[in-house]
Amino acid sequence: MSRDSSIADKAVYEVFIEAPIEKVWNELVKTDELLPFFFGSVCKTSGELMVGAPIAMETTNGKYRSVVGTVLEFDPPNRYAHTFKFTGHDDPACTVTYELEKVEGGTRFSLVTTNVPVGTKTESGMAQGGNFIVKTLKQVVEQGRPSFGTRFLLGLIGLAQPFTPKVSRSENWTFGQIEKL
Repeated sequence: MSRDSSIADKAVYEVFIEAPIEKVWNELVKTDELLPFFFGSVCKTSGELMVGAPIAMETTNGKYRSVVGTVLEFDPPNRYAHTFKFTGHDDPACTVTYELEKVEGGTRFSLVTTNVPVGTKTESGMAQGGNFIVKTLKQVVEQGRPSFGTRFLLGLIGLAQPFTPKVSRSENWTFGQIEKL
């Protein structure tokens, strides 16, 4: 059987976090709170994070949703996976999996992307975003907040909200619509 070369096998972004696995998990799966490691977005869902639930990463004011998807796996505190689609791109959804492993002195955290279309804006965004997410999650869990440089970047992202494409407005990505993706 031949493999479709237009889809990347997977990319893995990994970091050691000096904290118990439960603390890392609890930070990762927060909803309705600002998540610096997800570019200052707030994770919203129609109920609880559970298999089948639609999710959306939205701005703190609720006007825009940058990422939408559906929870595929939810196994506390070890594994969480969901589909992932940038609302501003026409690219198909890919899959993001967060794997947590209890190791001596803390937690090994991995972000794994699969089924990312090669040569797309999604591929480029995921390559940059994966490193940012693992680095910033480590800072938040270990130090209670991101570094000054990351906070500055998040401030700039916030200032850019008025320039977000209209296609990413929250009313264009209701949970009912997300469930149909």
